Amino acid sequence: MTAFSILDLAPVTQGSTPRDSLQRSKDLIQHAEAWGYKRHWVAEHHNMQGIASSATSVVIGYLAEATKTIRVGAGGIMLPNHAPLVIAEQFGTLACLYPGRIDLGLGRAPGTDQLTMQALRRNLQGNIDDFPRDVVELQHFLKQAEPQQSVVAMPGAGTNVPLWILGSSLFGAQLAAMLGLPFAFASHFAPAYMQAAVDMYRDRFQPSEQLQEPYTMLGFNLCAADSTAEASYLRSSSLQSFINLRRGQPGPLPPPIENFDSQMSTAEQQMLEQISQCSAIGDIDTVEQQTCQFIDRTGADELMIVSSMFDHEKRLRSYEIGAEVKKRLAASAKEDDR
Repeated sequence: MTAFSILDLAPVTQGSTPRDSLQRSKDLIQHAEAWGYKRHWVAEHHNMQGIASSATSVVIGYLAEATKTIRVGAGGIMLPNHAPLVIAEQFGTLACLYPGRIDLGLGRAPGTDQLTMQALRRNLQGNIDDFPRDVVELQHFLKQAEPQQSVVAMPGAGTNVPLWILGSSLFGAQLAAMLGLPFAFASHFAPAYMQAAVDMYRDRFQPSEQLQEPYTMLGFNLCAADSTAEASYLRSSSLQSFINLRRGQPGPLPPPIENFDSQMSTAEQQMLEQISQCSAIGDIDTVEQQTCQFIDRTGADELMIVSSMFDHEKRLRSYEIGAEVKKRLAASAKEDDR
């Protein structure tokens, strides 16, 4: 049965503050835990006025402290921005505080623009080509320290925090398969190579200590409401945000507006049509149908669901409907097994 999880971009809405955003994230994860979601991830982005999760490990600690059972993690940490030892210490500390609940998804993109990337790294001597080596180094620091090991992650050594490889191209699929790690594809915003990447990952997967069989998680947009008309209206906030980002005008998440589709160029409409292949928008029956079709088409082991809405209560309702859909799918699967 496909698991359902949440990718929380900690959106800062127009007129609100980062503090408001993070408090809403805490409220969301507490509801998500009660609704039965498997995990709740936040992502590393920088210099973006609409996202409050730049200090990702700090946010994970805040969310984990507010919950008891749900897994909490990074989707992901942009490893080229950091020394592997620092990440091992940060997530090793989290694993010590919240044992058995911390995930570490790793990406090779900067999560920002070129100028901010330089400010983060101080120099550009490191590059994304070092990513596979950095992942292996990070794995080494999270394993039990060897006798006479000169540099030990403390905390970190022996925690074996589960690693995931994130990707939006074939590169991540190849690396995850080679290292025997679970693979998460960013199909919620870059679906073009999704099926090719998933097929490559499954074909080339090599078992490891962490994982014996391939495991795929796919990003999936959800905009659910009590009516399809309301869902379409609420979705205009995330569409505006996506288009503004592509236009080089990122900002806080805007309120929904009527007939936003008509304000986009043909190229922008085509871009959003592509994203819609990995989305469910509508009332519960419509969302159930679209979600089921996506799972059947991709064979996803897990959906990482993104639901960005301006109104927090409407966003909660969207994820609540998502949880209800999962229950329906589970009940239907039981019926089929009889």
